[in-house]
Parts: sequence; C-alpha cells; structure tokens
Amino acid sequence: MVTMKSDMAGAAAVAAAVLAAAELGGPVAVTGYLCLAENMPGGTAQRPSDVVVMRDGTSVEILDTDAEGRMVLGDGICLASEKKPDWIVDIATLTGAQMIALGDDIAGVMANDDDFRATVVAAADAAGEGAWPMPLPAAMRAKLDTPTADLAHKGDRAGGMLTAGIFLQEFVGEGIDWAHVDIAGPSYNEKGPRGRTPKGGTGFGVSTLVTLVEGHRA
Repeated sequence: MVTMKSDMAGAAAVAAAVLAAAELGGPVAVTGYLCLAENMPGGTAQRPSDVVVMRDGTSVEILDTDAEGRMVLGDGICLASEKKPDWIVDIATLTGAQMIALGDDIAGVMANDDDFRATVVAAADAAGEGAWPMPLPAAMRAKLDTPTADLAHKGDRAGGMLTAGIFLQEFVGEGIDWAHVDIAGPSYNEKGPRGRTPKGGTGFGVSTLVTLVEGHRA
C-alpha cells in the first residue's frame, strides 16, 4: 500500500505545475483539473458490469473496478473541453502496461495530433524527463466495444496502455489538441535517490508541463 501513494502523482503534478506557472507569470492562462477518486468501500462504489453515464452523456461499462482513474479523467477532460482551450494535457499513473512497455523511467505520450505529441515529447526532453511517443491505433478502438454501453472503460491485456489512451480520447472536445502522458513508472522511485530523482514520489511531469507552458508563451 505504501507505493499506492503514486496513484495521486498525476494530480500532484498538475497542481504543482499550475502553482509554478503562476509564480513564473506571463500572458498564458493555465487551468488545472485534479481528477480525484477516493478508493473506499461503500454502497455507492462502482461494481463490475455497472454502466456509468459520463459528464458528456457517454455511457461506459465498468469491467475492472481498479481502473477508476480513467473514469474521473474522462470527466475531467470533458470539463476542460467545455472551456475551449488551445490544448489539453492529462497526466496520470494510469496503467501497469506502461511500465511493461517502457520501464520505470520513461513516460508514454499519446495524442490526437502527431505534431502536438512531438511538442510534448520535446518539452519532456528539454526538461530532462524521459518520454517516448506512443500510438493510438484506430483499429484498437474495437477493443472497447460492448453491447451494454457506448464503450467499455478497458480493453484486454494486450496494448493496455494504448487502449487506456483511446478511452480518454473519446472525451476530448472537437478541434482541441490533446495529449495523454502515462507516468505509472517514473512517478515513484522505490530505490535509492539518483541525480535529481529522490526516493519515493519523484514529481515527474511538473518540469515537462511548465516547459510546455513556457513554450506556448514564447
């Protein structure tokens, strides 16, 4: 349970990046949405086969109750899209599949636009944080098909990082550049400190987000 503290690393990175952007100032409006879930038992807890209606009216079948993060992220992306921003970046410790694919130090970056994905990866490189571009294959959308809702919130084991990104993409407003950064591996360091990476929560993603804002301002 100690390492489960990394589950809040995405929201923490967003909060820290907004505070840093405010300290730096500049003519860029930055809004952060902290998509939070309390994992506690109770009568209102979601169950396998429940169908949940999202903020934009999309119905979603729950298959795995441990995949709650993408549900709150989906609603957060809906809310952010309503504001018609220039772009949206979500960052989350979303999938164990990210660690299988890229290890403990490299984040996976997915996007609905190749150029914007490259911009996010370049910002990570400039910030000294490892990131690698990953695809969102249109053919894999079928893995989220279900007869009981508009889509299921999870596909099968193969390509789990990508189907999580494909799920989130469903909630992005039309015409908005969006990127999804999966930081399941680099968000938490169970080993000893190395370089500027401490033991425990690493703060991964804050520098990348601030660099993105700085680049947008320029």
